[in-house]
Amino acid sequence: MLYPMSPKVVELKRKLESFMDRHIYPNEERFYREAEELGPWKVYPVVEELKPLARAESLWNLFLPESGHGAGLTNLEYAPLCEVMGRTHLAPEVFNCSAPDTGNMEVLERYGTEKDKERWLKPLLSGEIRSCFAMTEPAVASSDATNIESSIVRDGDHYVINGRKWYTTNATDPRCKICIFMGKTDPDNPDRHKQQSMILVPMDTPGIEVKRPLPVFSFYGVPDRASEVVFTNVRVPKENMLLGEGRGFEIAQGRLGPGRIHHCMRLIGLAERTLEKMCRRVRSRVTFGKPVSEQTVTQERIAEARIMIEQARLLTLNAAYAMDTVGNKVAKAEIAMIKVAVPNMACQIIDWAIQAHGGGGTSNDFGLTQAYATARLLRLADGPDEVHRNQIARFELKKYSND
Repeated sequence: MLYPMSPKVVELKRKLESFMDRHIYPNEERFYREAEELGPWKVYPVVEELKPLARAESLWNLFLPESGHGAGLTNLEYAPLCEVMGRTHLAPEVFNCSAPDTGNMEVLERYGTEKDKERWLKPLLSGEIRSCFAMTEPAVASSDATNIESSIVRDGDHYVINGRKWYTTNATDPRCKICIFMGKTDPDNPDRHKQQSMILVPMDTPGIEVKRPLPVFSFYGVPDRASEVVFTNVRVPKENMLLGEGRGFEIAQGRLGPGRIHHCMRLIGLAERTLEKMCRRVRSRVTFGKPVSEQTVTQERIAEARIMIEQARLLTLNAAYAMDTVGNKVAKAEIAMIKVAVPNMACQIIDWAIQAHGGGGTSNDFGLTQAYATARLLRLADGPDEVHRNQIARFELKKYSND
């Protein structure tokens, strides 16, 4: 292997896979049923029942690389574990390793004050509360984050916040207690990347209205508790500002780099699970006198799926290694490449699996529609394909700027 797993990671992966077999897969159907019946405004009992079991087996907060609160893993070490958790929508939150809490905890760990850590990070690490991240806005093209119009205005010992956000994950969750909000503190700054700031906003602050949950391909709560939230004259203490005014983009880069690795490794796990479902399905179905698995078109798709998964995994592990060795800023090209390659790979494999399942593949019975919703969403979340491709091209062209 180009990136061999350490004995510690091998053991954690073994424990994680055992937990998945004993507790996650048997409860998957119940999880989807609760999500559908209870909706995005409720807590799903199956998740709360499984969390103490995961914590008891020390399969908890595995994602934090620089903290004494987790397993002390690097991005490269965490990647294969994240892949295992990504095989089903149920798993990440059970292990307290789900977005956006992971990214928000990393922000609080790196940039929060000791008071912030005690008030917000500690209960997030213990799984007592959840959090949301408010960045994207409906009124502007948020693929260019400098477009964000929400305002953060200093007023004495407070900041006053106004703005309309959407795709604010987790805001409908009744356990969501803290929001990391991105808006403009200095809209006239000639450096567009220093106009923005990030600030902590308790969700019980007057002036916050969670308007509605947003479905992802008609799924509410699974794969995502996407929400629209309005902030009207929301006042928070000046101490809630993270790192300082004008440093929102700096924080975003620190936050989104690991988050993109997590998204991509989870998607690789989802693609693996999907290929397994596809192979079992085509071996059990007969068309025109022979198993579907013997049809050449099926074999070609299975072969291509295996090649695509292996390519995506190596590309993602390479990005994780680069982040660990040279840092997120230097590894920007590697991170951008996986963010394009992996969701597109997953979309294609899930589409082939749906085709192999026939009409049933378009129902919710096999988990393929939920999987496709996740993969397609992630061609947009954390930056759309087009933005990442432009960035990759600029990096490539820069190599020849002195020709």
